[in-house]
Amino acid sequence: MLAMNPNSLLQRMQIEVLEASPERLVARMPVEGNTQPYGLLHGGASVVLAETLGSVGSALHAGPDRVAVGLDINATHHRAARSGFVTGTATALSLGNTLTCYEIVITDDQDRRICTCRITCLLRDAAPGA
Repeated sequence: MLAMNPNSLLQRMQIEVLEASPERLVARMPVEGNTQPYGLLHGGASVVLAETLGSVGSALHAGPDRVAVGLDINATHHRAARSGFVTGTATALSLGNTLTCYEIVITDDQDRRICTCRITCLLRDAAPGA
């Protein structure tokens, strides 16, 4: 993924993908460097982690001749993270021919739930020559 675009948001957020299949993905991200002014993990950073996992899983499911584009994402923030890493685990809820849907649970180093997200992606044929 980094080879496709070494200057991507994945790199800037220091997201490390630990496991990836169309059915389940796991990645972690440091809290440090991804905080809001109060020193807490930025809610948008949690959404970036979730969208990364759901989009990558959707692309893996779609295959090399198709692309996945996000249609909808939502997030519920349960508690703050102040240090260490957060880990996102994405579980496929639906893997169809045109739509995918994942639930992403983000936890802190103590395995406490920080955020729950859901993403729906549209699968399309890749543009000719892409």
